[in-house]
Amino acid sequence: MIRIAVVQFTPALGDKPWNLQALRRIIERSEADLIVLPELCTTGYFFTSKHELAPLAEVPDGEASRMFGALATSKRSIIVAGIAERSGASYFNSVFVFRPGEPEPLVYRKSHLFYKESMVFEPGDTGFPVFRDERLDVTVGVMLCYDWRFPEAARCLALEGADVIVCPSNLVTDAWRKVMPARAIENKLFVAVANRAGTEDRDGEVLEFKGHSALYDPWGEALLQAGPSGDDVLVAEIDPSRSRDKRFNDRNDIFLDRRPELYARLLRM
Repeated sequence: MIRIAVVQFTPALGDKPWNLQALRRIIERSEADLIVLPELCTTGYFFTSKHELAPLAEVPDGEASRMFGALATSKRSIIVAGIAERSGASYFNSVFVFRPGEPEPLVYRKSHLFYKESMVFEPGDTGFPVFRDERLDVTVGVMLCYDWRFPEAARCLALEGADVIVCPSNLVTDAWRKVMPARAIENKLFVAVANRAGTEDRDGEVLEFKGHSALYDPWGEALLQAGPSGDDVLVAEIDPSRSRDKRFNDRNDIFLDRRPELYARLLRM
């Protein structure tokens, strides 16, 4: 059994020091083996130029990484955080995964950019990572917000053995609340969605973030769910091994019943 904390947090746009201190307080109070924070939680979301993002973006050994890495080690927790990443002259909407005792985070760069993100970020080039923690006996897959629209993303993670998919998010629609449970059901695994709340206004264009952070079980049921607004920390204890048996009756297994030879041509289109 492991304890998962799914954090709904409202960052202040452009105020990285305030966000980091607020996140530190949340993590220090959270007693969990796996802590999932929202997308771009250290900076806010609605950037429209690389120039304004540049002083806030992070490298894998930067200020935010040092803080999260130290907290992961001191609390013996895995911390998953959505962070704006700088790599040379390029910027990525990324997830950094901090593990106890590891000198550098695992980095996932968002594969599917949403709306005006393409004005600032490059499309991700990492593929979909899965990592194993033997201490906790859990395998975790990582995707990021708009990746939910593409069933191939979750399926890739599931086929690589993920027991849990973590999905830091800044969701501004409601459709995901129907689809995320489907991602859990179709892959028979846990899905943790850490969304943010609040609004951001840029030159009169307002984005409203939908909250409703949730943890879904392998049957698509919401074990826990936050409200549409305000910050919250959802904590649940789960058994990751429940994701490993892909049968749903005596004759059918959702992975063994697949027909990849029939899918291959379409997947190349």
